[in-house]
Amino acid sequence: MYDTKMTTSFPIIDMSKAYTERKKLAKKVVLGLENGGFLFIDNVANLDYDKLLRACKWFFDKPIEFKRTVMRKLWNPENSNIYRGYFPVTEEEPCRKEGFKFARDIKDVDVTAAEYNRFYEKSPWPKEDGEFPFKEFLQETYEILHNTALEILKLVAIGLDIEENIFEDMFSDKPCSTLRIMHYPPWEGKPPKNAIVEDGKVVVFPEHIDKNFMTLLTRFDYGGMEFKTIDGSWAEVDPRPKSLVMNIGDIFSRMMDGRLNARTHRVIDIGTDRYAVPFFFTPRYDADIGVNFMEPEHRVEQYGPWVLDVIKNREK
Repeated sequence: MYDTKMTTSFPIIDMSKAYTERKKLAKKVVLGLENGGFLFIDNVANLDYDKLLRACKWFFDKPIEFKRTVMRKLWNPENSNIYRGYFPVTEEEPCRKEGFKFARDIKDVDVTAAEYNRFYEKSPWPKEDGEFPFKEFLQETYEILHNTALEILKLVAIGLDIEENIFEDMFSDKPCSTLRIMHYPPWEGKPPKNAIVEDGKVVVFPEHIDKNFMTLLTRFDYGGMEFKTIDGSWAEVDPRPKSLVMNIGDIFSRMMDGRLNARTHRVIDIGTDRYAVPFFFTPRYDADIGVNFMEPEHRVEQYGPWVLDVIKNREK
């Protein structure tokens, strides 16, 4: 049974005030990221949370035969998609999740080049039955979240007293951002030992720090998300309906010389089905992530090769 003794709330950023109270909101964003490392993002224009939950249930309620049509090649060798598409629950691992991952299709990129495959592979889409506009709606949601993330970056820049559009070029043309719809089913029977953590809690997604630039997470009304506090204990992120949870990733924290915190977090089994939609805001492949905005030194380093090295080291 899911139980947590410590919960916490984060600063609430009302995006409807992004232009009327711009400087005040910008300072609030930076202060929140300097301390807790997480924010609640309210009033995102045109983001339909109810319809997004319907999209999750429409897809995940389908039989496995339906999902196999867009399953990644690792689990369905008949398919050509390696990185995008559907991935199933994998037993005997501390992860208890299935998901569908897609991105913006970039037309003028040579996806046959090996180094680009992971980042610009064409997204597969399931055949629709007329019941729900799955592809159209999720692509619209992707663009809404992309634009929201850009606006938050502008607020960060204003709050740091640097040029407002300084981050924009990193995400122009060919961003590597992905959106996932996620389903976390509860553990059935006895979970593997590596899924059991302190106080008998069970994880469905182990502790980690996001390796992207920024994450915008739709959690709907579900609990289960926890983050590691400064003293090393765990606290639940309070559920907040119709709000996004925003946290920065390792790349952005490093470019801020650690001034903005990328926090360790995890997902705990809540004893029932849980849905979530993370948007992983990620720069284009050749974006320079070697900039340190807090120091004059600058060592050019491209995002793509950097994250490939991270993945290779993780797989060793």
